[in-house]
Amino acid sequence: MAVKKIIAELDADTFGIEPNVAVMHQVVNAQLAGKRQGTHSTKTRAEVRGGGAKPWKQKGTGRARAGSSRSPIWIGGGIAHGPKPRDYSERTNKKMKSLALRSALSDRAADSKVVVVGDWGFERPSTKAAIAALHDLDVQGKTLVVLGRDEDVAWKSFRNLPEVHLLHSDQLNTYDVLVSDYVVFSASCLPGSSEGGES
Repeated sequence: MAVKKIIAELDADTFGIEPNVAVMHQVVNAQLAGKRQGTHSTKTRAEVRGGGAKPWKQKGTGRARAGSSRSPIWIGGGIAHGPKPRDYSERTNKKMKSLALRSALSDRAADSKVVVVGDWGFERPSTKAAIAALHDLDVQGKTLVVLGRDEDVAWKSFRNLPEVHLLHSDQLNTYDVLVSDYVVFSASCLPGSSEGGES
């Protein structure tokens, strides 16, 4: 069964705005920062083992005075201003996230890289059928496929393809749109648009 591509009228408020690059940059930075674990840690001179005794007397040796062998300038010493566990997450409000996502979708739509599918036509999970479907749609490169929660057969068909990234419609985000060459929507998942004829 062939895949049914739909000629859909894309919502101008979602796919037809002037992309706001600054907001997209800020939202993507925040999204990537939020993925960081922040568990990195180094020891200061107070935490490194040893160094309790003064290495040599203060005066008369001809060497620089030293109070501890665990000073940051010594081999085996502590780390000065090193990383400590921290939270990298940044706050971005809903309006910014919405504008960034609409900007990213508009950028892809302007390049004719948004595709809408009415019926995937998969009777059972099949990676071979998924590859054929993308070929029929003339979609190449890294592809973001947005599916509904009830489209399990399509999900299982696409999930083994290395160039395809799958998302449910409620997981759509700016970063995944921007790193994809094409964005393919199931008709039921297309944000704010009306369907047209089939081709």
